Amino acid sequence: MGRSGVTARRLLGYSGLCVVGLVVLWIGVSMLVYSPTYVARVLEMRESSQGDYLQNFPTRTIVASSKPFSYPVALDPAAETRLASALETDDLQGFLESTNTQALIVIEDDTVIVERYANGAERDTMLTSFSVAKSFDSALVGIAIDEGFIGGVDDPITDYLPELGGDESTVSPIRIADLLTMSSGLEYAEMRWALFNGDDPITTYHPDQREVALEAATRVVGAPGREFQYNKYHPQLLGMILERTTGLTVTEFTQSRLWEPMGMEYDGQWTLDSEVAGFEKMEAGLNARAIDFAKLGSLYLADGDWNGSEIVPPAWVEASVSFDPDRDRPDHYRDDFGRWIHQDGNGWYGYFWYGRARDGSDPDFFAEGDHGQFVYVSPSADTVIVRMGTEFGLSSGEWIDTFYEYCGS
Repeated sequence: MGRSGVTARRLLGYSGLCVVGLVVLWIGVSMLVYSPTYVARVLEMRESSQGDYLQNFPTRTIVASSKPFSYPVALDPAAETRLASALETDDLQGFLESTNTQALIVIEDDTVIVERYANGAERDTMLTSFSVAKSFDSALVGIAIDEGFIGGVDDPITDYLPELGGDESTVSPIRIADLLTMSSGLEYAEMRWALFNGDDPITTYHPDQREVALEAATRVVGAPGREFQYNKYHPQLLGMILERTTGLTVTEFTQSRLWEPMGMEYDGQWTLDSEVAGFEKMEAGLNARAIDFAKLGSLYLADGDWNGSEIVPPAWVEASVSFDPDRDRPDHYRDDFGRWIHQDGNGWYGYFWYGRARDGSDPDFFAEGDHGQFVYVSPSADTVIVRMGTEFGLSSGEWIDTFYEYCGS
């Protein structure tokens, strides 16, 4: 090999060393800025999976109810046939296996008529909520307002997080309602050029969610209430408000206000940001069994009533899931995700719940989480549908269209 070949090899070697050195430097600086735990989580876990929430974070247990409620079961082959038809399959179980579905439950007139499990899951398998957790968060906020811990949805968040206030604060106009409707005007960039500074990884993996949520709450880029933008700092800020006003952890409040009175059959868990901070991952970290997730749908189907006891105020349920003409205008949903939600006026986003219009009937509404977690409610059909899985399998829109078609058939 000539001298030029040797030189080229050396240059390539030096270039490779420089790249490795820059990567190591980038990781080292990121660890100093964000913490070694955060950087390690991003590199190890990358896009969050169900296993991450169940195994790679600490958790706090929500104990099964002392008076567990079990739905009556009357499995209906005709309902399975209708559901399979809506899914365009003649092999429902095979379809569930191929779409990475773990649980599919249909409850009609408070009776389980379809209950299928797949991909190794059973009735007692612990599953994670992803963003279905936000709809539980909403219920907790409604209860806290009803009990007087929080004044109301029009209260400025600085009433409860005063460190964000002050004469020069641009945060002060932001209300509780603006957090619940994803329209605070706070900046949120899912990913940024340096990876570790993207808001999606920060809200997923940072070991102190209180700290990062308060910092994010100072980055105001728009007027509150004007425009929808999905922002995972919102549930974190609401979790802090719940802690401060009730004097309880979110787990303790969930235990006493939802898990116990609703007769949850199994233990649940809130995933925590870390052992040290010990703050519930409000954006996505509620773990439970599919049959217990269904009970939130049944509760909202009954306008907040559970076996004759009011758990969530009916007015809160209505406000959470209903179309609001003052808010749900086309120009409120400007980004691609928002426009998809709005669907030419047929869809909207309430208080951490999605809504969908149904001609001549009350609207359907649903909680949705990443990888295809759904708690779908159709008042006109008196039906709750739960689908849980490790991946979407179908697109989000295809699942929703399927549930909508089934409930209308």
